[in-house]
Amino acid sequence: MPPLIIPVAIIIFLFLASAIKVLKEYERGVIFRLGRLIGAKGPGLIILIPLVDKMVKVSLRTLAMDVPPQDIITKDNVSVKVNAVLYFRVIDPAKAVVEVEDFMFATSQLSQTTLRSILGQADLDGLLSEREKINQELQEIIDAHTDPWGIKVSLVEVKHVDLPTEMQRAMAKQAEAERERRAKVIHADGEFEASQKLSEAAGVMEKHPTALQLRFLQTLTEVAAENNSTVVFPVPIDLFKIFFEKQTKN
Repeated sequence: MPPLIIPVAIIIFLFLASAIKVLKEYERGVIFRLGRLIGAKGPGLIILIPLVDKMVKVSLRTLAMDVPPQDIITKDNVSVKVNAVLYFRVIDPAKAVVEVEDFMFATSQLSQTTLRSILGQADLDGLLSEREKINQELQEIIDAHTDPWGIKVSLVEVKHVDLPTEMQRAMAKQAEAERERRAKVIHADGEFEASQKLSEAAGVMEKHPTALQLRFLQTLTEVAAENNSTVVFPVPIDLFKIFFEKQTKN
C-alpha cells in the first residue's frame, strides 16, 4: 500500500464529515456562505462546502423560560416580588440568528423589563384578581417586540406574587372583617324577616283569639314530649273564658 493512501483517506474522511450534516425534525440549519446568509435548511441531510459554508443550528421546539423574581412597586405603592414563566419558540431561524446576537438572552431581558413595567401600572388588588388579563397583556407586548427576531411568544404566566409579611397580615384581617360583616348582614336580614312574620302572626292571633290558645296547647304538647324534665306552666284565665261564658248563658 503506497504511503500516501492513508493521509488521503483521512483527508477525504474529514472532508465528508465537515460537509455532511444531519438535522433532526425539530432542527434547522442557518447557512452562511463566505459570511453571507443563503437561508435555512433542514431537516434531514445537508451538504456543506467545507471552509466555505458555516452552519448555525437552531431548535424550533417550544422553550419554557423562567423569569427571575422581580422587585415591583405597584400603583398603590406596595412592594412585591413577582416571578413568571414564558413559553416561546423560533418561527424564523434566519431572523433569530441574524437580527439578534443571542435571542435567548434578549428574550429573557425583555420579559423581565416588561414584567416590571406592566405590573407597576396595576394596583395590588388588580394584580391578585385580574391575573388572566395581565398575562394576556404581557404576552401581547413581549410577542410584538420579539416578532422582528423571528420569535413567537405563545404564553406568559405570572406564577407567584410574594407579599410582605405585614401586608399578608393586613389582608387576612381585611378578609376576616369582610366575613364578619357578611355574617352580621345575613343575621340582621334573618331577624328582619322573622320580625315581619311574627308581626303577621300577631295580627292573625289578634283577630282570632282561639289561635293563641291553640298555639299555647301546641307548645305544651312539644314540651311534654321530653320525658326527662318537668315543666310548670301557668294556665291563663283566658283559656277557660269560653267555658265561663257558656255557664253564664245557661
